[in-house]
Amino acid sequence: VQVVESGGALVQPGGSLRLSCLVSGFTISSYVMSWYRQAPGKEREWVAGISSSGGTRNYADSVKGRFTISRDSAKNTVYLQMNSLKPEDTAVYYCKIERYWGQGTQVTVSS
Repeated sequence: VQVVESGGALVQPGGSLRLSCLVSGFTISSYVMSWYRQAPGKEREWVAGISSSGGTRNYADSVKGRFTISRDSAKNTVYLQMNSLKPEDTAVYYCKIERYWGQGTQVTVSS
């Protein structure tokens, strides 16, 4: 099983990014998928989750209204659309399915 995140970058405050999480060796259509993040010197925290059907999505209070999680089961991929980014969103973002984690993708929000 491989979980590979991509799409991280340096972006200015107020900007947008879309992260992708491609899973191989595992069909994601039956599983909850989640995004987490870890800022320097802080614990890893849950950011968003989406049900296997895609019908239920939940978000941490800190990102609610700005981030959107979605999934494309045909592509075995989960996305995290991030809008109105703030410096405090700076972190390594990780994708998780069951017990499997990706290596993370760096998001830096700075002017």
